[in-house]
Amino acid sequence: MTSLRKLGSSDLEVFPLALGGNVFGWTADESASFAVLDAYTAAGGNFVDTADVYSAWADGNRGGESETILGKWLQARGNRSEVIVATKVSQHPEYQGLSAANIKAAADASLRRLGTDHIDLYYTHYDKPEVPVEEIIGALDELVKAGKVRHIAASNISAERLKESLDFSDREGLARYVALQPHYNLVSRDTYEGALQDLADREGLSAVPYYALASGFLTGKYRPGTTVDSARAGGAAKHLETERGRKVLAALDEIAEAHDAPVATVALAWLAAQPTVAAPIASARTVEQLPALVGVAELTLTDAELTRLTEASA
Repeated sequence: MTSLRKLGSSDLEVFPLALGGNVFGWTADESASFAVLDAYTAAGGNFVDTADVYSAWADGNRGGESETILGKWLQARGNRSEVIVATKVSQHPEYQGLSAANIKAAADASLRRLGTDHIDLYYTHYDKPEVPVEEIIGALDELVKAGKVRHIAASNISAERLKESLDFSDREGLARYVALQPHYNLVSRDTYEGALQDLADREGLSAVPYYALASGFLTGKYRPGTTVDSARAGGAAKHLETERGRKVLAALDEIAEAHDAPVATVALAWLAAQPTVAAPIASARTVEQLPALVGVAELTLTDAELTRLTEASA
């Protein structure tokens, strides 16, 4: 049985790989999404990450498609109490921003799509510095008090605004962020390491990094001279042009071979071993992509291997 990880100061215990819901209703249709969700939970997974905006960018979509598919699956499987559902507010085309009124309206819309009476972890998707933290935290606290949200978290926020938010919560005795969702992986370390990671560590927050596999680059499928059929291929392939990207791939190859493990599993294992990280987020549009992701729960890298990757990615 895979050991679950405590999420910050909350009572949530999560599988060490959060399943990204950004592909549901985009590159994975409803039946493919159901199959991936079934395989993920069968492997012991219990932590699904979505957002109200997923996937408004796809042709014909309006936003909310991912939550709707997840909600249908939860209802069909009757397993709501076994799955920790995380979603986000601020980016949906009809619910833009972090005003108190918008946060509350967006949460109600998410609850309807998810077909549930509560969200386990509710993130501010992108911070809006023009909105006072007092207004944001106040609105989130109301949702917690109403039982609509169990715990709150922040994504894409500066260390300064995060500290201001935590201080306000402490001072007023209001709901407090328990987790942080930063952009963080082996080829993007300065997006989290430093002031933000130090603050999370000091304040007892867990990190749930997105782009954990750098849009697929850290799966190892992008190599010189190869063409990959993926909606995110352009973003991933650019790492091949950097010395760091090539050094990281070489180190991943070496360690993956030593463990007879997929490259993606090794990249996720490095991330999962970093200070404050509870569970990296990665998405799968097919069941075949899933074993390399959930394999992180069983792979422990040696100190020497972690150091090798840390040095290669410096």
